[in-house]
Amino acid sequence: MRCLREALHGFSNQALHKMSQHRRSWVQRMPVTVEEAWDFFSMPDNLARITPPEMFFRITNGVRGQSIREGMIITYTLYPFMLIPVNWATEITKVSKPEFFEDRQMEGPYEEWHHRHLFRAIDGGVEMTDIVEYQLPLGPFGDLVESLIVGRRLDEVFAYRRKRIAEILGTLD
Repeated sequence: MRCLREALHGFSNQALHKMSQHRRSWVQRMPVTVEEAWDFFSMPDNLARITPPEMFFRITNGVRGQSIREGMIITYTLYPFMLIPVNWATEITKVSKPEFFEDRQMEGPYEEWHHRHLFRAIDGGVEMTDIVEYQLPLGPFGDLVESLIVGRRLDEVFAYRRKRIAEILGTLD
């Protein structure tokens, strides 16, 4: 903690609170109907199936077996980086079955986190787009961590998801 304080010593409070908005998106095409894709992705239980095993993803509240709904809170523990545990809580903020749903972080490692899941029928299946908009805490220092670690790690997690989803639901790519 001392090193972090020393690294941040030169930043003013205003600079520490000025954060950059980051945005990443990933697209995947699957040979299933929009309704089949919705049924899979709207079940919180399936998150563990598409999360890298080294992250030890575990839902910690009573949503198992339930489909998402607006206002649903999902709490979980995972280890996103170097076996450091993170408790995370997300709220499902918008649901428009079967076109999209959105969640936002209520508690977790990000200053802000919004994730939109879009589903669109295409020839032979469905196209799913994940859009994540996020900010890290600690202003410029958080932006540096994003560029060196977080952005890369998110791409790795979504590459793993892409592979697992292709194994489970198939692929059109």
